[in-house]
Amino acid sequence: MTFQKELQAMKEAAVLSSKIIKEVYESNFDVEIKDDNSPVTEADKKADAFIRSFLHERFPTYAFLTEESKDDLERLKNDYVFIVDPVDGTKEFVARNGEFTTNIALAYKHQVVAAVINAPILGYMYTALKDRGAYLEKADSKPILIHVSDRDDQLRVLVSRSFKNEEEEKLINKNRDLISSVAERGAALKFGAIAEGTADLSYRMSARTKEWDIAAGVLIVKEAGGVVVKPDMSEYRFNRKDVYNHEGYIIANKLSNVKI
Repeated sequence: MTFQKELQAMKEAAVLSSKIIKEVYESNFDVEIKDDNSPVTEADKKADAFIRSFLHERFPTYAFLTEESKDDLERLKNDYVFIVDPVDGTKEFVARNGEFTTNIALAYKHQVVAAVINAPILGYMYTALKDRGAYLEKADSKPILIHVSDRDDQLRVLVSRSFKNEEEEKLINKNRDLISSVAERGAALKFGAIAEGTADLSYRMSARTKEWDIAAGVLIVKEAGGVVVKPDMSEYRFNRKDVYNHEGYIIANKLSNVKI
C-alpha cells in the first residue's frame, strides 16, 4: 500500500483549511482558554471540522483523532486513523507571527504512513510517505526532496518559541561544546527545519504535547533520514488510548546526536 491517494487528500485538506484559518487570522478574533489551560480560537474549531469532514467524505471507514473534537475511543479498533492538529501553535497564531502549522498524519496499525505539515502564512508545506521520502513544497514550484544534515558537531538547536523548560536548558548547556547556535521556532516547524537540514537538534522534555503535535513530524523527519525518539531512545506509537507524549522527545539529524 502506497497511501498516495490519502496523502493527496491530506494536502488538499490542509490547503483548503488554510483559507479558513487565514480569514480568522486577519480578523479581530476571540481567544478561549480550554480545560488544559491552552488557548483555542475559531480558526482551530472551524479548520478541525472542515478537515474531518473533507477526509471522512473520501475515506469514510477511517477513524479520527483530532485536537478539537471529542475523542471516540472506537478509533482504537481501527487500523486507519487520521491524526489532526488544525492549528499547531495557537500561541503563535494569537501573536500573529506566522509560526503555526496545520498537522495531518495518517497512522496505519500504530505507525504513521503519510504526513503533512502546512504553514499557511509562511507559504510552504512539508510532506512524506512511508518509504517514499520527505518533501518541501512551495507554491508554484515542484516538490523538493529534503534530507537532514550530516553534522556531528556545530549543531544548530531549535527550542520552542512559547514552551521552554529548565530540563531542556540543562541539556543544551551540558552539550554546549557540540552546539553552535540555539534559536526559537514555533509549532511543528522544528520538525521541518531539521528534516530539510537547516537545523540539527531539538529537545522537548515535557509531558504537555499530544499525538497530534508530533505524528506528522515524526514521519517527515524519519523519511528525511533523521530520528525522533523518547529519552530512552525508543519511538512513539500512534493511535494510543492515552494521547499524551509523557516522556517528551528529541528530534535529531542522526541518532548519535541524541545527547541526554
